[in-house]
Amino acid sequence: MTWNILIAGAGIGGLAAALALHDKGFGVEVLESAREIRPLGVGLNIQPAAVAALGSLGIGESLAASGIPTAEHVYFDHLGERLFTEPRGLAAGHEWPQYSVHRGELQSLLLEQVRERIGPRAVRTGAQLLDVCQNGESVHARVLDRAGGEYVGHTGRALIGADGAHSVVRELLHPGKAPLRWNGAHFWRGITELDSFGTGRSFHHVSDARGTRVVAYPISAKAAESGRALVNWVVEAAVAEPGTPIERNWKRAGRLPDLLGHLDGWELDRLGLRELFTGGGPILEYPMVDRDPLPNWGAGRVSLLGDAAHLMYPVGANGASQAILDARALADALDGTEPMTGLREYERLRLARTRAVVLANRKMDAAEKASAGSADYGEQLAAITADYRRATTTGAAG
Repeated sequence: MTWNILIAGAGIGGLAAALALHDKGFGVEVLESAREIRPLGVGLNIQPAAVAALGSLGIGESLAASGIPTAEHVYFDHLGERLFTEPRGLAAGHEWPQYSVHRGELQSLLLEQVRERIGPRAVRTGAQLLDVCQNGESVHARVLDRAGGEYVGHTGRALIGADGAHSVVRELLHPGKAPLRWNGAHFWRGITELDSFGTGRSFHHVSDARGTRVVAYPISAKAAESGRALVNWVVEAAVAEPGTPIERNWKRAGRLPDLLGHLDGWELDRLGLRELFTGGGPILEYPMVDRDPLPNWGAGRVSLLGDAAHLMYPVGANGASQAILDARALADALDGTEPMTGLREYERLRLARTRAVVLANRKMDAAEKASAGSADYGEQLAAITADYRRATTTGAAG
């Protein structure tokens, strides 16, 4: 294949798609609105199926050198009592590990590979997508060059909207449909370097009877090699009733007193959380949102990928993995066929599977909160997580 594909967005999904499409022989041009791609963000998890997809692109060793191969999820109550332990990755019998990794490091790794393999100008930064039009032969993207203030046109045989939760491409394809859905909870997130954390390969999940949750896990192989633990942490707490209109402020600086106010009565020192919250850098705060699954993603020569297609709650640690699996499926579906045929095949393969994950994340979130504080909470957690795995591991769902 030699025809050109445009990708809007240089996040995890967009860059993985660029590599997968290049691997099939396509020309690729990535349009990124940000003027500079910096290694920002906090931790994320890459599930075994997505690790296998990245391994097929030849970056498995680089991923291993960056992230932590998570071996277990350990569940505690807010007083520090262990409730349930679930093996993960290789320890759970998978052929590939599950990795916990810094999002910015993974994005930088993918960006480096895109520029090395495809070319230094494969990713156009400061390219703000404004509009898309198509005809029988091509798709045309109208872009604002944010550096020069000029309007520029980019043409390809297909265009993929991998431009995130607030996707321009999604809104052009589905104007006003499936608005952000807020469940009334906020997240506070940060990263802290500690002397140690759990076994060094543990993902800790702590909750109380109100449904307030804390998750924390190490994300850096480099820190581990130096005898330290770089730990990503998240506090989730209800701040409004479900169905409340979402706040206009999508992200803001978090305040330590606000998150600590939701942890009244917790054994923070026994759980090792106080040092985690007070010893780190900036805190981010934002609402917990997803979108109702769309009945279809694309039209003609245009389709969606990652959060632009299927924004989900992060409770299943599956969002980045699904974007990577989208990327692999997209390249496979387009290989050897015409754009519109390949895009509809890609959507056929991925739409139902990602819909299942979005809904499974909602179900698990609600089930964990409904059972929190019960006498047999550990047993219920085991059943809830087993149900989630069954719902999300069919075929290539991850």
